[in-house]
Amino acid sequence: MSISCSCRFPEKGLKNFAEVLAHLNGLGLFHMEMGLERMRGALEKLGLTRFPCPSVQIVGTNGKGSTATFLHSLALAHGFRAGLYTSPHFLSPTERIRMMRRSLPESAWPNLANRALEAEPGLTYFELLTVMAALAFSDADPDLLVFEAGLGGRFDATSALPLDMTCFVPIGLDHVRVLGPDVASIAADKADAMHEGMFGAVSAPQEDDAWRALELRAGELELPLFETTGTRKGHRLPPDLAELVSLADTAPLGLYGPYQRVNAKAALAAWLLICRREGWKTDEKRIRKGLAEAFIPGRLHYVDARGGYPPFLLDGAHNVHGMKALRSALLPGGICEKGLAPSAVIFSCLEDKEPDELVPVLASTLEEIAPGVPVYIPAIADNPRAAQPETLARIAGSESRPLSSLREAVELARDSTRHGPVLVCGSLYLLAEFFTLFPHALYARGIVPGAQT
Repeated sequence: MSISCSCRFPEKGLKNFAEVLAHLNGLGLFHMEMGLERMRGALEKLGLTRFPCPSVQIVGTNGKGSTATFLHSLALAHGFRAGLYTSPHFLSPTERIRMMRRSLPESAWPNLANRALEAEPGLTYFELLTVMAALAFSDADPDLLVFEAGLGGRFDATSALPLDMTCFVPIGLDHVRVLGPDVASIAADKADAMHEGMFGAVSAPQEDDAWRALELRAGELELPLFETTGTRKGHRLPPDLAELVSLADTAPLGLYGPYQRVNAKAALAAWLLICRREGWKTDEKRIRKGLAEAFIPGRLHYVDARGGYPPFLLDGAHNVHGMKALRSALLPGGICEKGLAPSAVIFSCLEDKEPDELVPVLASTLEEIAPGVPVYIPAIADNPRAAQPETLARIAGSESRPLSSLREAVELARDSTRHGPVLVCGSLYLLAEFFTLFPHALYARGIVPGAQT
């Protein structure tokens, strides 16, 4: 996957955040060049061949950002200094690099970008941000670093970092044009994130094809691989750690949705293995605190009514696997029994997210919880990968309406005579547009009516 790029690194370097942003935009958000040579070269020149603390990579299809956030929050709850690298961002790339829940300030970006580009001028958008994160964290005296992979594992920029552990969230179909046509091939790509020098890996429950790929790679490396539920013989956590991991089955979580228990258990297992290796003390009280305080925008994110607009429920369910997870949260027996039937739905997705399979999952969910609810399908602005609203509307059926903009969809949704929040879902890039319209909502975490976390 590649687009042309004519962006050049200024001879005198980037002087301010605006120039860094312009350089990033010139690289192209979706520009990708397979291979880790540029990353490895940059890291070596910068002396980033080891981190001063344990480092964990989060790999998988859905739940990477949530799992990374849980792990980061667990470290903070225990009084440790922790860095967190996630993607994508909503309003500013500063959201991607966080230390102690605070985004890297804009004032720090020129120096970091210049150091990275002096080491390797040809870094892509994601590679540059990854090197900058590594530099920023190394300068911050951290106790733990958490990196969310971008795409895949074999050639993901984060896989070039000097990592100690890989944590796998559920693997499903996504990015099939890049990673492969089935779960087995996608999992094989992600499994290659594991490499020599790591002390272990942990995985959420996986489909059999995905698990075999992880098990094969771990076996080649003679790397301990643990599964969080204890269902895979030979890969069970030590009994005392397994008992602590089970806290995530019932403890209050800062993120809504039944699937978040899977993510929380993966993060907690990784945390406990790190604690054992490092000799760090942990206890139930601080574990519960870390799980309860975790938050990341756009993951079943409830925004209270404000300024004449109804409440919104935001979720980045951007593929079939993610949409099925959203369905499980919305149906009776999910996070609440009432209060979440949407008054309207705003949906759009990228063309490469298999809309022929994705849209029917949403349609069947709505038919069960809110039959006849209006579905507005806006164009995603300035995104060459976006599916055409008219195409999505044909798949979605008679209750859907293609629109030219998210603004138009929001205004139509606010006039709904139904009660309940407006559900916005289908793409993180659609959510980014939403947060541009309502920037106050980015870190405004409302309480879902009747929710049981």
